[in-house]
Amino acid sequence: MANSRWYWRIALALAMAVPGLIGFGAAYVAARVADDRRPPIPFAATLEQVAQAAAAPTPAPATATINPLLQGDMVKFVFKKEPELVPAVTFVDGTGTARTLSDFKGRVVLLNLWATWCVPCRKEMPALDRLQAALGSDKFEVLALSVDRAGVDASRKFLDTTKVANLKLYVDQTAKMNGVLKVFGMPTTLLIDAEGREVGRLTGEAEWDSPEAKNLIASIFK
Repeated sequence: MANSRWYWRIALALAMAVPGLIGFGAAYVAARVADDRRPPIPFAATLEQVAQAAAAPTPAPATATINPLLQGDMVKFVFKKEPELVPAVTFVDGTGTARTLSDFKGRVVLLNLWATWCVPCRKEMPALDRLQAALGSDKFEVLALSVDRAGVDASRKFLDTTKVANLKLYVDQTAKMNGVLKVFGMPTTLLIDAEGREVGRLTGEAEWDSPEAKNLIASIFK
């Protein structure tokens, strides 16, 4: 009879304890699922500790450092992790004379690849022309290079119709430049340092004579 009484006392105690344990477990899991960024809750935590953890504010996610040079249209500019030497490429100038990028070594070059059929190229060309007028020197040049199979005459006509006055004519009629430089859209503009290394590039049109663009270019001279 005594054993029977002890059996029923133990069964009653377990029946009373199980709901509390289940509730604790549910609260613990809910707190962890709600936000894994919160500090871990001790296994032996009280219900009060669990409630406090669940109510704690969510920590703000870490944000990437923003480069102050990437402002305005320059937000589309992508810097290389490290400057990379530009592969040797050959093209011709307006007289048909063969040229290479090595001819410009010692100058910072903004290499703009464009084509006569490219509408965004037509839109941004005046800004490139104004940039060359403002910064062009023996230290800097905007090299607007047509990668158009239509050739020199068609490319010259394009510059004339866009009223370009400061940019020189350069043409890669073979269009091999795109593959060599891994260019996949027009226009694409590469910023090349005085050592002939690509610092970064921007795909798409941009206001290249804007203060933001000039500030980015100026940083390469430092």
